[in-house]
Amino acid sequence: MTGAAAGLVLALALSAMPAQVRAAGPAPAGEPAYAVVGDEIPAPLTGQPGDAARGRAIAASRQKGLCLLCHSGPFPEERFQGNLAPDLAGVGARLSEGRLRLRLVDGRRLDPDTIMPSYYRTDGLNRVGAAWRDRTLLTAQEIEDLVAFLATLRN
Repeated sequence: MTGAAAGLVLALALSAMPAQVRAAGPAPAGEPAYAVVGDEIPAPLTGQPGDAARGRAIAASRQKGLCLLCHSGPFPEERFQGNLAPDLAGVGARLSEGRLRLRLVDGRRLDPDTIMPSYYRTDGLNRVGAAWRDRTLLTAQEIEDLVAFLATLRN
């Protein structure tokens, strides 16, 4: 079989694979690896359940999560919420925990042109300040806390 024919056979075999193929995510140094299945990361990044109260604090924080720079949501105490991204109200009814997790970990897997930061990624980034190189914006536990909070937003 020629090289071109072998390449064609491989391409056909890969195209016949189911869409739910597992792809390992690049784990930041010292952090747990994760698996992407379709359009989600179904398994939690940590062995600890997320804490919705801590997740709400991260989402509302203008120093940590910065979610309200782009999103609006059920934060009546917070002024100047963003309107560049979808409203977070009801997001728990629209997206599964696994889909929420992937959007937080690395939204560019779903939309390469997204302006949302990849909160749990360290590779393939451009123009990263020296203080942030090889560091994630959020820890695995903070991602799980945010997922726990966002999953409560059902209406």
